[in-house]
Amino acid sequence: MNPESGRSAPRSAAPEEPPPRAWQRMLSGRRLDLLDPSPLDIEIEDIAHGLARVTRWNGQTTGEYGLSVAQHSVIVEALVARNRPVPPLRWRLAALLHDAPEYVIGDMITPFKTALGGGYRGIEDRLMRAVHIRFGLPPVLPDEVAKMIKRADKTAAFSEAVSLAGFSEPDARRILGYRRRAFIAVAPEPPEVAKRLFLERFARLFPKGSPP
Repeated sequence: MNPESGRSAPRSAAPEEPPPRAWQRMLSGRRLDLLDPSPLDIEIEDIAHGLARVTRWNGQTTGEYGLSVAQHSVIVEALVARNRPVPPLRWRLAALLHDAPEYVIGDMITPFKTALGGGYRGIEDRLMRAVHIRFGLPPVLPDEVAKMIKRADKTAAFSEAVSLAGFSEPDARRILGYRRRAFIAVAPEPPEVAKRLFLERFARLFPKGSPP
């Protein structure tokens, strides 16, 4: 009560709740905003480290180790490099980085991505654009390049499904929608090996001090 006016003093507004944290601290020390990622906060060491510890098929594969996204990415790049004529280094680099956002958001299996809808896709797309810009690639790849990488991705996935994830070839074609593709041998590597292979491939495709 205000003794002079006889009126009650106005109540102070309740403090606003701070916005929820939307960034992740990376081992490099960077703080990556998952909703509005900056290319300046993206480091290849963080990507390699994360992808080497994210497993394909939710870990439901045979073998001592899970098949990492890092190893899968190296396989996809190698398949793209088999094209004739051999694609330029920049498109091979795009193939190596085709699953890069998964170093922070994980590898969601396709049915779960469908259930989550556009929100997940939007986050994934923004992260991919930031990764591309960071390493000198166009934010959105040309259609023919994206299709070339997708073909290699499906070839790798078909081989993984049959050799590691318990699918028969007919099931892989019928359930997963894969046509019969060239089969490649896949043997999961330990995370530290997968990380090293990924970084070695990156160094060849993106030499220091020069664009891809």
